[in-house]
Amino acid sequence: MEAAVDQVAADAQDDIHPLFHGAPQSTEFRKLRKRIVRQTREAIEQYGMVERGARWLVCLSGGKDSYTLLAVLHELQWRGLLPVDLLACNLDQGQPGFPATVLPEFLQKMGVPHRVEYQDTYSIVVDKIPQGRTFCALCSRLRRGNLYRVAREEGCSAVVLGHHRDDILETFFMNLFHGGRLATMPPKLLNEEGDLFVYRPLAHVAEVDCEKFARAMNYPIIPCDLCGSQDGLQRQQVKQILDQWETNAPGRRQVMFRALMNARPSHLLDPKLFDFAGLTRRDQNDSGEQIDVAPPQLR
Repeated sequence: MEAAVDQVAADAQDDIHPLFHGAPQSTEFRKLRKRIVRQTREAIEQYGMVERGARWLVCLSGGKDSYTLLAVLHELQWRGLLPVDLLACNLDQGQPGFPATVLPEFLQKMGVPHRVEYQDTYSIVVDKIPQGRTFCALCSRLRRGNLYRVAREEGCSAVVLGHHRDDILETFFMNLFHGGRLATMPPKLLNEEGDLFVYRPLAHVAEVDCEKFARAMNYPIIPCDLCGSQDGLQRQQVKQILDQWETNAPGRRQVMFRALMNARPSHLLDPKLFDFAGLTRRDQNDSGEQIDVAPPQLR
């Protein structure tokens, strides 16, 4: 009897991508996996990410979010629901203590097509950024430039990133509090040169779900603070504010995220988005007929 159960489990393993081998069989995990896959598929369809026959450069940092992204995209491809070619890419930026063999060994074991690129941007950042300042802004720009280059070299039409719902919310509030603008990371973006898309298929997925998923799968997580510049960041402060709001009112994050999908330019203050000056009111003439009345010119 036990042998028969083991054979059924083995047969089930053959019907999934190797990235899901060893997945927990609990109902809770199955619901988690189904939810993440569904939300990812919805974002891909809603924002028109698929160009049939395209090739995507899937950026893998070794954090929980990028592992979740990699697994879910391969799940969708495996099921015939994502008709694109996937190439995983890790950019080793020369950070001290970075475990350079972890990702190549993992990707090789999982049979995932990949490219590992080494570029010592860490030394550049350390040289350019004054002591005591955070490295993230310059580091991110250098990383993005190298990923664009790799995408072009590999014939990819899109760079795919693992930013999730909470990243998008935090960026919105950082722009609101510190940048003086209503903006965030969009799920689909065209780069400045106009030759590459930037996709964020996890846009609808909660960070806590990414963490639960990656840890349940026991993926080899690489910490994101190897450079030692993460403490005291504005993003961490915003995250703490959102955490407190979520504690006080569970579900608040999702409500705020839905607001980003329900913008009303006529109820904001940007005259470039809505023609306030040209707004007219309706009045009645002597016969009771409705007529448009243009606003008076300012003198």
